[in-house]
Amino acid sequence: MSDKLYEMMDWAEIEAIVYSEESEPKKILGPRVTEEGILIQCFLPGAKKVKVLLGRGKQDCDMVMEDEAGFFAALFLGDRIPKYQLEATYEENGETRTEKFYDPYAFESQITPEEEQQFDAGICYNIYEKLGAHPMKIKGVEGVYFAVWAPNAMRVSVVGDFNQWDGRVHQMNRLGISGIYELFIPGLKPGALYKYEIKAKGSLVYLKSDPYGNEAEMRPNTASIVTDLNQYSWEDARWMKERKQLQDEKKPVAVYELHLGSWKKPEDKERVFYNYREIAPMLASYVKEMGYTHVELMPVMEHPLDESWGYQVTGYYAPTSRYGTCEDFMYFMNYMHQQGIGVILDWVPAHFPKDTFGLSNFDGTCLYEHLDPRQGMHPHWGTLIYNYGRPQVKNFLISNALFWIEKYHADGIRMDAVASMLYLDYGKNDGEWVANIYGGNENLEAIEFLKHLNSICKKKHPDVLLIAEESTAWPQITGKVEEDGLGFDYKWNMGWMNDFIDYMCKDPLFRGGAHDELTFSMVYAYSEKFLLSLSHDEVVHGKGSLLNKMPGEKEKKFANLRVACGFMLGHPGKKLLFMGQEFAQEREWSEQRGLDWELLEDKQHKQMQDYMKALWALYQEQPALYELDYDPAGFEWINHMEYDKSMLTFMRKGKKRDTTLVFVCNFSDVAYPKYQMGVPYPGKYKEIFNSDAKKFGGSGVVNARVKASKKEERDERKHSIVINVAPLSVQIFSFTKNETKKAEKKAEEKTPKVSKVRKTLEEKIEAERQQEEKKYEAKPSKPAKAVKEEKKPKKAEITEKPEKKLKSQN
Repeated sequence: MSDKLYEMMDWAEIEAIVYSEESEPKKILGPRVTEEGILIQCFLPGAKKVKVLLGRGKQDCDMVMEDEAGFFAALFLGDRIPKYQLEATYEENGETRTEKFYDPYAFESQITPEEEQQFDAGICYNIYEKLGAHPMKIKGVEGVYFAVWAPNAMRVSVVGDFNQWDGRVHQMNRLGISGIYELFIPGLKPGALYKYEIKAKGSLVYLKSDPYGNEAEMRPNTASIVTDLNQYSWEDARWMKERKQLQDEKKPVAVYELHLGSWKKPEDKERVFYNYREIAPMLASYVKEMGYTHVELMPVMEHPLDESWGYQVTGYYAPTSRYGTCEDFMYFMNYMHQQGIGVILDWVPAHFPKDTFGLSNFDGTCLYEHLDPRQGMHPHWGTLIYNYGRPQVKNFLISNALFWIEKYHADGIRMDAVASMLYLDYGKNDGEWVANIYGGNENLEAIEFLKHLNSICKKKHPDVLLIAEESTAWPQITGKVEEDGLGFDYKWNMGWMNDFIDYMCKDPLFRGGAHDELTFSMVYAYSEKFLLSLSHDEVVHGKGSLLNKMPGEKEKKFANLRVACGFMLGHPGKKLLFMGQEFAQEREWSEQRGLDWELLEDKQHKQMQDYMKALWALYQEQPALYELDYDPAGFEWINHMEYDKSMLTFMRKGKKRDTTLVFVCNFSDVAYPKYQMGVPYPGKYKEIFNSDAKKFGGSGVVNARVKASKKEERDERKHSIVINVAPLSVQIFSFTKNETKKAEKKAEEKTPKVSKVRKTLEEKIEAERQQEEKKYEAKPSKPAKAVKEEKKPKKAEITEKPEKKLKSQN
């Protein structure tokens, strides 16, 4: 038998295995049926003896060492491959060690040829279920299945503590259609650290983290961690069922953007971050109290550098370990949903870092990026650009967006830096970019990718929000894909943000000359479905906090900040505000420290927080502020030409006329008493909100009484009211229509008519009553002294209340 075994050896293949240069080790390793019997071969570097354990009373079979590097083979009679284990004996430092395990090369691939073909075409949308590391049971044996795409590598191995990081031990098998390498390692459990050892053409050997890894080591370590994402028990079924209705464009959306690592810091100085489980109840309680509908998390995907805030991602399929494990993050998402709060995840498909353990030059070639740096690199970011024309790269990104939606129940995906994807010359000088096939600067491959991504996400999860941060005037960002749009639900209104902040930074004395910065946004307001954002980008890199952007002394800064947020409320579009600005954070934001929560001990900062709380409460209570955000019928100017006063008056309308709100925005620090303004309808107008109220820290110029309109023309409208306009304020009035004479007549008509018979009877009774009274009056009266003093009328019966008279005069 040993002679036959020797003759069956393929020495060229054995040499390739021994020198770790074989891309398809299953050609030789593992079991196979031959004419001579069952042949089993294995490569166990350092092993001195190996046995095949057949079990079930069958005799064990000693394997023959065919190569002293650790290549063993055994041949025994049979025509069916049995279930077997290997027992290897090692001698180290004078000690003997024995290991018993199932042969990794005895298990079939878990990726079908059809899935390979789909991946090659860029349409295997659940590829994250195949690539990466997945605990599973195959043929009754528990272990972990590994798969990675590295089509140009000479050899790929799984390495970790379980094999002493030796790339010779678990060499992966290349699948012919796709270039995916795969291997099932029996006995491995969640928690194991691993990487891929890649031998590139040219024999360069290096380690890479798993592009599809679901968990990663805490920085600065970079190994991937085996984890099981299917063990968490979700309890957010109610939220998921109602999400479509809650996230409809006709519903309020107030987003609280935050960076998890610096929202709050632990009191224990030895700890840098809170765990996801600790943050969840604190954040949910605060967000509910403030009145936000959603939170938007700056990227929580794994990243090596804290200072990147998560925008240079190395682990696209792993929540960062800074704040805990995968299950910890699932707990966070589940808890937020149970509290009725939606979670939007910031996502970065526009670029990735050059870190050597990540995606760059993954298999020895520019696999995820372009080879030409003019196409594959952002000069001013120092990052790499995805090759959106490669189907497998598109599949990686589309599958990743779906992964966060399906595995972590994300309610929205906010895509970072979309403009950098759309333009080939974004951030580049002449000669630093390559034109498209038509000679233009449009990235045709990125456009197709975005359409593909959004159409698939909407097809699979129509209730999930897709939001673009796009800073140019690229058309139809929120247009339907079928109508040549990109298919997003919302676009950040960067134009409004830039104009408005520039306006608010000016001294009120000079704002009149920049009045168009207030009004221009309404020229294009309905060209897209906009989300108004005052985000983290506006409070970093020397820009200062929103409060410190405002002109004037501290009291004026607060008044300006209140009017800014009030105008944001009235402007059409959904809303987003970065953390800390709701209580007027003074210092510029830094990821290295928590927000300055101690500011809330100061009266002004607490009043600002109360103001924002009242503002968001009003937002959710008033349908006019959100129902018709994207319908021109939902907004109407009353007067937008009073640049000399730095004033704007306009209406927000809902589906019903009686939900109409009138806004008066005064961006000057001058009060205007007895200001006459046109109103849309005859009726009563009540001030329901005033940013200048004393409870918010204002001067207290308010309109305490309801204003009834007069039929006096103003602002080209037939009816008007006279109000007191506060300095640096936003005042909001609700509308109630008057009861007209026609309505009163209708009310009279509804009074039931009296029949003639009843009327005659009532007249007869009244006549008899009057006769009785005359008889009583004819009787002699009592002496004067017996007459009691007449009671004085009650105070309420003497005069009408002064307030009532004033109201009737108005």
